[in-house]
Order: sequence, then structure tokens, then C-alpha cells
Amino acid sequence: MKTLAERAKLIASNQQAMLLFVLLGMIAFFTSQNPIFFSNAVFGNIISDWSPIVLIAVGQAFVIISGGIDLSVGSTVAISGVVSALAIRSLTEDGHSATTVLILGFLISAAIGLLVGAINAFLITKANMVPFIATLVTMGAGAGLAIVLTGGGPIGGGPDAAIQLSVAKVGPFSYPGLAIVAIVFFLGLLLHKARFGLYTFAIGSNEFAARAAGINTQRHLAKIYMLSGVLAGFAGFYYYLRLGSGAPTSGLGGELQAIAAVVIGGAALTGGEGRLSGTVLGALILTTVTSGLIIINVAANWKQVVVAILIAVAVLLQESRKNVKGKNSRSLSNLFKKKK
Repeated sequence: MKTLAERAKLIASNQQAMLLFVLLGMIAFFTSQNPIFFSNAVFGNIISDWSPIVLIAVGQAFVIISGGIDLSVGSTVAISGVVSALAIRSLTEDGHSATTVLILGFLISAAIGLLVGAINAFLITKANMVPFIATLVTMGAGAGLAIVLTGGGPIGGGPDAAIQLSVAKVGPFSYPGLAIVAIVFFLGLLLHKARFGLYTFAIGSNEFAARAAGINTQRHLAKIYMLSGVLAGFAGFYYYLRLGSGAPTSGLGGELQAIAAVVIGGAALTGGEGRLSGTVLGALILTTVTSGLIIINVAANWKQVVVAILIAVAVLLQESRKNVKGKNSRSLSNLFKKKK
């Protein structure tokens, strides 16, 4: 029979269990400060905020586990949402049905995300740019194009069905939110139960060994960056549905939120380690912090302090687990080096 200390140590070694305790602790704390926090309305708002963040965080998780980084996801959210909004407005003015307009808008958002991901993949696998620099280039280009296309303002003029779709709920989830849950569940199976995920972990652990084992690492990395781009495109369309317009500020800071969610979720920035369940919880913790601080009338800027502390604790937990297992941590400078 395990002692209390042994059980506590076992829980502490499981980052997902720790994240769940942190999340429950946050809910208890914010509820004690303001009982309205524990209500369907607030939970619904948290889920609405969580949905686009978890999309780009899941894409970022695949990238980080493979040993890379994608700084372009925030600007991809913006440019995909803006281009989709422009197309939706034009199609609506031409008299097309709301269903047709929204389906085409969704496909356009996904296509823009795929295009950005393909550009990232080309720069990394063919032009031999390091992921940090390659995605920094597309990050700046995407953000700039979003402002040029909109003049800095939101693009509306779509069908009323767009907002109605995001308002209709099943419990705390909107219909687009339920679709996002299904996507995340599928990607969890892809990462942890399919060959695609096995290759992703293998490349992140040791790209040279993965190539020696017969994995086409360049082609697989290209798929990962395109997946990240498509998910960011989905997030851009979600913001359009929720706000009823596309804006160049929709994905502002999205790349930092995504990286924070992945790190808090237990993934190693050096690659080869992570779980999608941790990323999902990490994104949920971030949105809970934001809503909680607003509910208890604390300045939202304190969110950055809380998130910084959570990231620091998450990294310390990772290092403590590595020390227990006798593993040597790899340098963060790998982010800036092209793996051979």
C-alpha cells in the first residue's frame, strides 16, 4: 500500500494530473471571490475563448514535438479571417445563399492557412531556413497583409446566419465549438495512436536517427507545418463567426498563447516530448485565468504575470522529471539551429 507521500510524488510526476488540480484550484479560487464565476454563462464564455486558442495550440504542439516552432499562427488567424470575410461579403452581395457563403468562407480560410503552412514548409525544408526565422518571416508578412487588405478596420457584411451559428449552443458549447472538440479529439488519436504521431515524436527526438530509420523527414515536417497553418485558418474562420467580421487583430498574440499552452501542457521545447491532453488543459487554464481576473475585477495585465509563473512551474516540473529519470535536457539553442 502506497503512503500519502508516495501518492503525492506520483501525482506530481504526472503533469496532466497537476494541470487538472491547477485548473480546479483556479475555479475554486475565482468562485470564492465572486460566485458568479461558477455559472453556465461564464463557463460558456470560457469555452468560446478557449476554442480558437486550442486550435492553434494543437497545431503548435505538433510543430514543437517535431522539434520546431511556428511563430506565424497568430498572423495566419488574422489573414485567413480577413480574406474569408472579404469573400463572404462579396458572395453575400452577389445574392448567394447563407449556407453556400459560409461553406465557401470556411474553405477559403482553410486554404489560406494551408498556403501559409506550405510557405513555411518550403522555407524550412527546401530553403534550409531555421523554423524560428522562416515562421518569423511569414508572421510579419501575414500581419502586414491583413492590415493592407482591411485598412486596419474590421470587414463585415456577411449573412446573419454567421452570428446565429455561433450563438446557438449545446450546453456551454456552440456548434463551431463542438466541431473544434471533434477536431482536437481526432488529432489526439493522430498524434498518439497513428504512425503520423510516431514519426512526429521520432523526428523531434532525433531527426538523424529518424532519417536513418527510413522516415522522409522533410516531407513529414512539411505536413506538420501545413497542418498548423490549416488549424490557424480554422481559428480565423471561428473568430469571423463569433464576431461577425474579420479583423487584422483577431489573432493578435495568438502565437504566444499557443506556445504558452503547449509548454504549460508539458511539451519540451527541444522536441520529442508532449501530450495533446496537456495542451488542451494548458489552453483551458489560459482562458480561465483571463475570465477569472475580469470577474474579480483585477486588471487583465496581471494575466501575463500569472501565465509567466505557470510556464516557469511547468518547465521546472519537466526538468525535475528528467533529473529523476537521469536524462540530460537538451539546449534551447536547438530552436535556432537547423537539425542535420
